[in-house]
Amino acid sequence: MTSAEGRSGGRTLLLVIAWLWVLAPFAYGVVELIRKVVSLFGG
Repeated sequence: MTSAEGRSGGRTLLLVIAWLWVLAPFAYGVVELIRKVVSLFGG
């Protein structure tokens, strides 16, 4: 493995972690929003 491949792999891992850092709270917020809307209108 060359150093360029190593940097690319590390950058990919960092990118995945960054996306999870953003998407996990966003997904939680969407789920909570859906729960509140259902309880408000279906309730």
